[in-house]
Amino acid sequence: MDILYWILISVSFLIAFVGLVYPIIPSVLFVAIGFILYGLFYGFASYSVVFWFVQGFLTIALFLADYLANLVGVKKYGGTKAGVWGSTVGLLVGPFIIPIVGIVIGPFVGAVLAELIFKRRSLKEAFMVGIGSLIGFFSGVLTKGLIQLFMVGYFLYAVLK
Repeated sequence: MDILYWILISVSFLIAFVGLVYPIIPSVLFVAIGFILYGLFYGFASYSVVFWFVQGFLTIALFLADYLANLVGVKKYGGTKAGVWGSTVGLLVGPFIIPIVGIVIGPFVGAVLAELIFKRRSLKEAFMVGIGSLIGFFSGVLTKGLIQLFMVGYFLYAVLK
């Protein structure tokens, strides 16, 4: 049964990492599911107060990294709040309209359209904001991936020590 338990825990963590590039999947939820599955299968005694504090802090860091990476990417290239919102909407809608590549095209198109429509930017300016949204998206994925790796690594340290 141990093998089955660890497969289920590992799959939940794997799904969390897939959620980094496919934002419709709530990554942090699947990380938490992995923690809960371990607790249900083996008991929660391995989890100290410090463990929950660190994981809670890292969960907040995940949400902040997601938001700030997009914000900084768009703002650095001259974007406004409209560009940030357009990028976010594009990130959520893009994969449904164009599966797989929509995850990259969506934020770009969303930021460009929002800047063109709501801020009356030139096509060149709006295009640069779209580039900024892509840079923000990819830097956010990298940052969140590192945070999630640390969360899983700390989990493994806590339960296997």
